[in-house]
Amino acid sequence: QVQFVESGGGLVQPGGSLTLSCAASGFTFSRYAMTWYRQAPGKERELVAAISSSTGGRITYSDSVKGRFTISRDNAKNTVYLQMNSLKFEDTAVYYCNAGYSGPVYSSWGQGTQVTVSS
Repeated sequence: QVQFVESGGGLVQPGGSLTLSCAASGFTFSRYAMTWYRQAPGKERELVAAISSSTGGRITYSDSVKGRFTISRDNAKNTVYLQMNSLKFEDTAVYYCNAGYSGPVYSSWGQGTQVTVSS
């Protein structure tokens, strides 16, 4: 059974930082690219950052987060991370992870983790 458990969200002021974690299970983690998505109220889910499988040598970011967010993975812990710096109001959303590079591999999603950027 594929499972994603996101954590690390919270309330942060503009310019602040957060690190999100996503623990994955139910599949061979190291063989899959992993992606972070986010969904803001009233908007569709969008891709934020993706990292290729195994050593994670290929990474991509959406234009809106490029230069501020960093995706990484720890295959020993079956976990993917998202370091978020210089947070903006528009980063407020629920953040999710899934396997895959350009689209979700699995139809099941975790509960997500809420990130709220507010002064």
